[in-house]
Parts: sequence; C-alpha cells; structure tokens
Amino acid sequence: VQLQASGGGLVQPGASLRLSCAASGRASTSYTMGWFRQAPGKEREFVGTFRAGDRKTLYRGSVKGRFFISRDNAKNEIYLQMNTLNPEDTAIYYCAATLRNLIVSAMSSESQYDYWGPGTLVTVSS
Repeated sequence: VQLQASGGGLVQPGASLRLSCAASGRASTSYTMGWFRQAPGKEREFVGTFRAGDRKTLYRGSVKGRFFISRDNAKNEIYLQMNTLNPEDTAIYYCAATLRNLIVSAMSSESQYDYWGPGTLVTVSS
C-alpha cells in the first residue's frame, strides 16, 4: 500500500486547509486511515483517524471541533479538513493506514498503523 498526502501549504491564522491522502496498491474498504503530525522539535502525535468499517472518527482534543476527516471509498482517499488553524498546528502532516479495523483504544497509536506516506508541510503564520 502506498500513501500520498497533498494539500499542505502556508496559511494565515484562522484560515482553513484541506489535506488529501490517496491510497494505492491494495484497495480495501476495511482500512483505518489516519493523520499524525510532527511539529518542529517535537515528537509525532496523533491528529485524527477514520475507521472505514463503521465510519467512526477519533480526534485529539486540541483539534476536536476544528478538524474533520472524511473518506471517499470510490477514490480510496481520505481528507483532513482543518479549520480555524493556529500557529500550533504548524507541522508536517502524515497520512497512515492499516488494513485492520482498529479498536477505539488502538486508533490513536502510531504502532498500529502499517503504512505511512511521506508527509505534507502545513505552516500557519502571519
């Protein structure tokens, strides 16, 4: 499975941005696909994830209500709609996937994801 994220860029605080992640190589509707990010000088952290089996989503607290994940099964893509961005959202955003429908307690764990894309940079600055 290959993942390719796109849509990053430089935006001002308060702006919105949508990231896309396309999966290829092995199509499956049972993917759990998620987003992680790594800010400069910090460890990579969970952002949000989408479990395809029941369309369940899970988000980290600091993005809940601002970020939304959706999926297009026909295109095998997921999207991360990011609203009201602030400088603390500046990071490289990584798309990750596993062919398993993860249980809720595992959905935010990096180690549960088997496939990773190269990342796309989001910079929020005035």
